[in-house]
Amino acid sequence: MKLLLTYVGSDSWDRPVYQDSDGTLYVDVDPREGWQPHICTKCNNEFDGEPDCPVSAGIEFAPCRVVW
Repeated sequence: MKLLLTYVGSDSWDRPVYQDSDGTLYVDVDPREGWQPHICTKCNNEFDGEPDCPVSAGIEFAPCRVVW
């Protein structure tokens, strides 16, 4: 089963932040176009929190992945 992430905005480092259906926040720490996403949870589930644990499960973006 894929992890569905919905874009909710950009954090204070201008990195795209996503949320899953359980309310957990994730950040793409290297959102360059043409690069594979590097998704991590947000520390303490805070919108401007630091990247925490990397996620390697299959990921799907809604409506799409936001890149630089």
